[in-house]
Amino acid sequence: MRMQALDRLLRPKSIAVIGGGRWCENVVRECRKFGFDGELWAVHPTRAEIAGCATLPSLDRLPIVPDAAYIGVNRIATVDIVRELAAMNAGGAVCFASGFQEAAAELSDGAGLQGALVEAAGDMPVLGPNCYGFINALDGAALWPDQHGLEAVGRGVAIVSQSSNIALNLTMQARGLPVSYLVTVGNQAQTGMSQICEALLDDDRVTALGLHIEGIGDLGQFERLARRANSMGKPIIALKVGKSEQARRAAISHTAAIAGSSAGSSALFRRLGIAEVSSLPVLLEALKLVHVTGALPNAELASMSCSGGEASLMADIAKSCSTRFPDLTETQKDLLREVLGPKVALANPLDYHTYIWGDVDAMSRAFGAMMSGPASLGIVVLDFPRQDRCSAGEWLKVIDAIEAATKQSGKPIAVLSSLSETLPETIARDLINRNIVPLCGMAEALEAIGAVASCNRTLTRKDILAPESIGETITLTENSAKDVLSAYGLQAPKRRLAHSCQQAVEAAQSIGLPVVLKATGFAHKTEAGAVALNLGSLDDVKEAAIGMPVSSLLVEEMVTDAFAELLVGVVLDPAHGYVLTLGAGGILTELLDDSVSLILPTCPAEIEAALNSLRIGKVLKGYRGRQACDLPAIISAVMAVQEFVSSVPSEEVEINPLLCGKDFAIAADALIKCGAEYER
Repeated sequence: MRMQALDRLLRPKSIAVIGGGRWCENVVRECRKFGFDGELWAVHPTRAEIAGCATLPSLDRLPIVPDAAYIGVNRIATVDIVRELAAMNAGGAVCFASGFQEAAAELSDGAGLQGALVEAAGDMPVLGPNCYGFINALDGAALWPDQHGLEAVGRGVAIVSQSSNIALNLTMQARGLPVSYLVTVGNQAQTGMSQICEALLDDDRVTALGLHIEGIGDLGQFERLARRANSMGKPIIALKVGKSEQARRAAISHTAAIAGSSAGSSALFRRLGIAEVSSLPVLLEALKLVHVTGALPNAELASMSCSGGEASLMADIAKSCSTRFPDLTETQKDLLREVLGPKVALANPLDYHTYIWGDVDAMSRAFGAMMSGPASLGIVVLDFPRQDRCSAGEWLKVIDAIEAATKQSGKPIAVLSSLSETLPETIARDLINRNIVPLCGMAEALEAIGAVASCNRTLTRKDILAPESIGETITLTENSAKDVLSAYGLQAPKRRLAHSCQQAVEAAQSIGLPVVLKATGFAHKTEAGAVALNLGSLDDVKEAAIGMPVSSLLVEEMVTDAFAELLVGVVLDPAHGYVLTLGAGGILTELLDDSVSLILPTCPAEIEAALNSLRIGKVLKGYRGRQACDLPAIISAVMAVQEFVSSVPSEEVEINPLLCGKDFAIAADALIKCGAEYER
């Protein structure tokens, strides 16, 4: 069944509030306080009024069908009311009640009741259950059961959250960020986050999207959302929780969402051009940035302050972010010297001292000179004095100079306060009105800039390899896994199976010494003492075979002259698709912690860039005069793994290590966990 559009629900001209508790009273109160000028009705069978609004005893007494309804009754009655609203052809409903899928572990009927709710809604859009609702700050509609800190705006960013309380907290920000919509999604029983976001994108007054995500439900819908936002030039900033095991457990119990792995979500965001941030303050800073500037072409910055201490802090903090301060050009130096004189050391970040403080023309010329170089964004570090105790007149002149330099250079410039307390909200709002970005906190601002600048604005045309239901799985033996992957182009050592010491000796003689001897059936052979390396004589082979813990043995060619060992792995992440991980391999994989993840399908160019981003990437290219590894062979091995998982539904594929040398990339070990129905 195709769901109705969300327009009537999100931009209502009439609202019905159903229920008589304090939450419903707050909805009525907030709608009126926010200036909603459409029809507003309260529905309750016995009460005469709710928050000063005269009530109607039932839905059938409404004069017209409501565009939006807020249902604030118990969970059982919620289902019946949703069914009645759907039959009336209402525009949509917010379901406040909890006790549905999110409480399935505590309530035996929780999951069933959520199914009944979806069935009752039919094609009528429903937000929730177990959610606060939404605030439309553009049209004054607040289907919201609590106080909030938003004010009416003409345009701004939209924020969608999987936590109602976090959404409430975000409304209280005093950083000057104009918020056009704030929506909570609850259980997403019927209407998911991606569908809501697509509806918000349709509003021309929405400049960007901010997401607080606990789990991604429909991967295909999320990909479609990202592609659409990208095509519209509306950036998406995402804060994804679930990096810790505790957070993942909380997400499942709270919204019945699949949190997935943090590596998978980060790889997905990179793939889809979504800027990922690490905290709520950085989310807000990034949203302010994109609201004013849109996407940034790069992370090249020009930093300006009248303090050497601030300039040093900026330089130090930038080292942990993906931001850069390009060296000044000779032209920039000449222009700056004309304004600042001979006493100022010229550098980026620039300490322009206080010689020109209060001189709007000189400051604008200095700022303009800094923006004449390669930087795509300028930053003027400026902390305003307390408004209740001090005068900010001289500081306001700096804003005038920034505005002039912005117009002169045609590049955006931000004001950055080192403390959030030193950029008053009234000034932040004025800055936005003058197309100047107001940023708070050096670390938060630089992370936000790096995240926005690193977004991929040209998305690959290939759709994400969507996970399939695999069902029962089997784990192939190492020998079988290598046979299978070899058929897709992976290079593996010469090998033979043996079931006795004598057969092992014969296999070694046939393959040629030296050899490796492995006991079959062990995932981590080194820890189990199930592998013997570099056996250079038949007696060594015989002795090692006698000491192996099993009778089934794999005898392999010993690969020598490897310069590096890599891990190549693919896991099926239900929330994010097939996640390819490349990293330093061998027995030190976990210790080295040097890896990068990509979402499949990928391509040779992306694989090469990923390998170059690793610390071990320097070894692959020939570190300190040593021989380089065969990069095309490495890429071919990775592509062989991709070809396999693209053809065979798999839960996990791993090569560890992939031995890399001058003219080879050979899989020394391989693991495949795939569907039980797979037949080679």
